[in-house]
Amino acid sequence: MFTANVPNEILEKLLHIPEPWHIERSDFDLELKQLDIYVRSRKRALFACSHCGAEGQPVLGIAAKDRTWRHLNFFEYPCYLHAELPKTHCGHCHRTMRVHVPWALDKPKHYFTLHFDALIMKLAKDMPMNAISRLVNEHDTRLWRILHYYVDHAIASQDLSYVTQISTDETSAKRGHNYITIFMDPEQKNVICVAVGRDSSTWDLCKERLESQGGKATNITELCMDMSPAFMKGAATHFPEAAITFDKFHVIQAVNEAVDEVRRREQKNCETLKNTRYIWLKNEQNLTPAQKEKLDKLKDCELDTAKAYRMRWCLQKIYQYPPSIAPAVLQDWIEWGLRCRLEPMVQVAKMLQRHFNGVVRWFTSKLTNGLLEGTNSLFQAAKRKARGYRSDKNIIALVYLLAGKLSFTLK
Repeated sequence: MFTANVPNEILEKLLHIPEPWHIERSDFDLELKQLDIYVRSRKRALFACSHCGAEGQPVLGIAAKDRTWRHLNFFEYPCYLHAELPKTHCGHCHRTMRVHVPWALDKPKHYFTLHFDALIMKLAKDMPMNAISRLVNEHDTRLWRILHYYVDHAIASQDLSYVTQISTDETSAKRGHNYITIFMDPEQKNVICVAVGRDSSTWDLCKERLESQGGKATNITELCMDMSPAFMKGAATHFPEAAITFDKFHVIQAVNEAVDEVRRREQKNCETLKNTRYIWLKNEQNLTPAQKEKLDKLKDCELDTAKAYRMRWCLQKIYQYPPSIAPAVLQDWIEWGLRCRLEPMVQVAKMLQRHFNGVVRWFTSKLTNGLLEGTNSLFQAAKRKARGYRSDKNIIALVYLLAGKLSFTLK
């Protein structure tokens, strides 16, 4: 084995090793291609008690002969810190405790320095954990532990006393019917709760988390959601005083699906409608010139699909009306829909009639789930790159990391 030394003075400055710790020696192994740095406490060093924090406690002995932590790479080579851990007997609390080192977390099964932790947390926002695992040559289970530790501590210290509005939506977590429900504060634009499933019980967790972090259910004045019966039940149970806004994007999505269903039924006997699906579903400004030309030829024809398209267009336009007249115009649209004889559009009209108050609430609150849809897109993109996260716990941690606006304490 051939080794080379790196000057201790340089390493101490780079690593910010504080007194009474110092670097005893360092070895760079050219065969193993790694740097090992040995840190020791000075003779007659005094430490703070790890239990009560009392300063000036003398060393009683050695609690651990050799602890090792993975540090940031030295150029492209792995770097490891090694240290004996002293123990002290505190004159204040009378406990014998192992000394905490300043360069790493004091927790079981944690083998990394704070600087390495910080790197993983930074990379995790932009890269799947399995890719980070390959990059740093560590098993991803160890790296997930880092993420969970900091995310769990950050959400435990999150202040939710200011929250007065909540937007919520579900997103698929895995293949099949596996979902998570995300709750977001639309004012601060951050995720405040993530729950497994999409039933009314997810609202139990939302309320519990809100109140555990200083918030109050009675402070919530506005809720924004889709028309899911489970969501409505959960909202009514836990936030009965809040006004409900039904997300306008879900309303438009419902009428789009109705237009598409009308087209599917009609095209069985109408060759003209073949390969026209997207010209009816896109907004005109998003069509290609060829699609726009085709739409112009068809939208005024005596086709059920064209009629459904015109109804969709009118419903979208209602969202541009002022609050003083929008409810009346929407009621007119509902009556039009109920008598239009296009069954999918009739169903949309009935839906709007059932949930009229929540739909028109948008004209006052202006709340939408647009931010949540953006968060869902970020999460789904990350999930596709990672090809799965193996557990709900990992998925939830990732959502908090991407959209929780959490504060992490990393040295």
